Amino acid sequence: MSDAFEPGRVIGILGGGQLGRMLAMAAARMGFHIHVYEPGANPPAGEVAQKVFTASYDDRDALEAFAAGVDVVTYEFENVPADALDLIEAHVPIRPNRKALAVSQDRLDEKQFLNEIGLATAPFAPVDAGATDAAAQLAQAMSSVGVPAILKTRRLGYDGKGQARIMDVHGGAEALNAMADANAILEGLVDFDREISVIAARGLDGRIACFEPGENVHTDGILHTTRVPAAIDRGTRDRAFGVAGTILAALDYVGVLGVELFVTGEGLIVNEIAPRVHNSGHWTEAGAVISQFEQHIRAVAGWPLVDPLRHSDVEMTNLIGDDLAQVPAIRGETGALLHLYGKAEARPGRKMGHVTRILGPASDR
Repeated sequence: MSDAFEPGRVIGILGGGQLGRMLAMAAARMGFHIHVYEPGANPPAGEVAQKVFTASYDDRDALEAFAAGVDVVTYEFENVPADALDLIEAHVPIRPNRKALAVSQDRLDEKQFLNEIGLATAPFAPVDAGATDAAAQLAQAMSSVGVPAILKTRRLGYDGKGQARIMDVHGGAEALNAMADANAILEGLVDFDREISVIAARGLDGRIACFEPGENVHTDGILHTTRVPAAIDRGTRDRAFGVAGTILAALDYVGVLGVELFVTGEGLIVNEIAPRVHNSGHWTEAGAVISQFEQHIRAVAGWPLVDPLRHSDVEMTNLIGDDLAQVPAIRGETGALLHLYGKAEARPGRKMGHVTRILGPASDR
């Protein structure tokens, strides 16, 4: 491909957490150099990057220097300030594009976008928790959406943060207080059989490649395990691929996208999308011929995508907080791929690493 980068070119990553670290490791294997931009000191990705810019996202000089030294910029999290992106994009391409970021930064915009392209979501309604009539807005939203429901901040929040569950019509006041006056969205609870996710990629040439769907189990709002293959039939799998492809094409996307889906008796419902490599795709390191991280680097560097064939049945388990105590035992397991993130301090709810266990040769559901 004429647009493909040769080894030796430089890829910039916004964000220095574990996803940036794993992207940098994949890029290094392919012969690329990585520059990381991260406000926090000593980020996990910094250990495997050629250069780290430690500066805030409002530091124009640092952003200029970062953009001047790279050939393309990607990111490991959605919430990069728009002003920083404006400055960077004046110098260098950003992949995935700004539309993907804008849609995913706001839960209301995301739900509306998904509905506009014909995809089903949970019922929803906006609520301005800081407005003088917030209680009335929430009451109207509960009337249209129904209860139980979840009130979520429209921006920020992950791994269960920024959310308050409303179990009945009397739970609105407490939920509003939890929003701290933020713009919010009320989402109806979905009665689902299981949650699955599809890790999908789209290249510069428009080709789409989807990894096998994984089945997710959460604990306290944080992903605990992803098992592949998911307990779904081929028709559901193919429809999940179609949902991911529809989103990628509508966004003119380049890179890897994570799509979380609820499997229900009425069909697939999109829970949320993530315009980046995704926690539920970590299994690809051990279970497929290519990882999600290499596929993402291939896409943003203009390389052709690889058919992401799965060669093994696997289960990925996150190691969170004190789960690090399991590491000595895991080190002795046959068929267990351990990946630690290099974080200095284990805290409750903090992802410290993951382990992917090979369950056997790839089975076909």
